[in-house]
Amino acid sequence: MRLSEQQDFAKVFAQGKRISDSCFTLLGTDNELEYGRLGLAISKKAARRATSRNRLKRLARESFRHHQVTLAGLDVIVMARPGADRLDSKQLRASLDRHCEELPGRCKQSSKR
Repeated sequence: MRLSEQQDFAKVFAQGKRISDSCFTLLGTDNELEYGRLGLAISKKAARRATSRNRLKRLARESFRHHQVTLAGLDVIVMARPGADRLDSKQLRASLDRHCEELPGRCKQSSKR
């Protein structure tokens, strides 16, 4: 359930619909699979310390697991925004939950056109 190939990431970056706020940017596009796949792009610019980057990745993976049914058939990339590592887990989780609920609607709208 992971995006691992460079061409998969490139497809999402090129064709994906974007949702962002002060914590995260999520990109999503339809895939031809019955399940969703997650890619993480948490840079040093967003979180200097490895422990902070790992925390953000852990939160993103956990949110993805909770929203697997909603995100079925989508490839999703999560990118952290600078300063996200300074927020508490509750705020970060709320941001990810909002995005995971909204992203499928945006991706489905664009595929109908």
